[in-house]
Amino acid sequence: MPENESWPALKVADWTDTRETLHMWLQIVGKIELASTALINHWWNVTFQVSARGLRTGLMRDRGLSFDAEFDFIDHQLVIRTSAGDQQTVALRSRTVADFYAATMAALRALHLDCIIVASPNEVSPAVPFAEDTAHHTYVPEHAQTFWRQLLAANAVFEQWRAGFAGKDSPVQLFWGSMDLSCVRYSGRLAPTWEGTPPPSCPSWVMQEAESWQNASAGFWAGGSEEGSFYAYANPTPPGYNDGTVSVGEFDTSLGEWILPYEQVRTSADPEQTLLTFLNDTYALAADLADWDRAVLDVNPHRLDAQIGTAR
Repeated sequence: MPENESWPALKVADWTDTRETLHMWLQIVGKIELASTALINHWWNVTFQVSARGLRTGLMRDRGLSFDAEFDFIDHQLVIRTSAGDQQTVALRSRTVADFYAATMAALRALHLDCIIVASPNEVSPAVPFAEDTAHHTYVPEHAQTFWRQLLAANAVFEQWRAGFAGKDSPVQLFWGSMDLSCVRYSGRLAPTWEGTPPPSCPSWVMQEAESWQNASAGFWAGGSEEGSFYAYANPTPPGYNDGTVSVGEFDTSLGEWILPYEQVRTSADPEQTLLTFLNDTYALAADLADWDRAVLDVNPHRLDAQIGTAR
């Protein structure tokens, strides 16, 4: 793939095997993060951030050591680093989930880290324990790297979107359970008790923590259309939201979300603006129908530029 291709194409069907294997690997490291961090609202402590080389955890702690981990999709290795200056790597190559799990746990032990996790995946069915999963074993480096470059492009626009909101909002982060890049805005009001159907192998209390405050969510995942999709939803869903009007995207009744195909963004004259329009329109629809205090919450995302210009 050319280095300057900011919005690369990758058909969902072309990398199913790699995606399913990578999903399990992300869950293994995500569960290490879960065991090594304090709970932050809505599970923000267990996510991955998009980095200059791949996907990285936040800072973790065990036995008095601070450490982090990063999936490096340039050199194709998992890198685990400690505050003592030590480092271990696990190769990202075609290997079973069981083999990757064993190698990762051995790397932790070599670093004098003792992380005890629930060693089976969430939000998938069947939830085969990591140590027994030999069905997932494919890793095509080009596919993993292209997906990461898609995340890089989406992450940049989500960060721009964050700049226009002064209320509580989430970091731009990838959740390993659903393997989606997400950004969420909150009105400041509690949401009703969550009463939906949880994903497979995921207790209802996990979803209650995630959806405990009224929000307008947006994200990207490798599904929903040929090259993946951007999505938006509101919780709780205000009356009229599903039948509203936005400039780009359509409401998918089966998913219960607004959907904008990645390919539509990628092939548009201005991908960044196309995605920003989708994010702004779906947020405005949710916020107006739910009577958010937008006069307080919405801010000029370019306010720093204006201040710098005044100082010159």
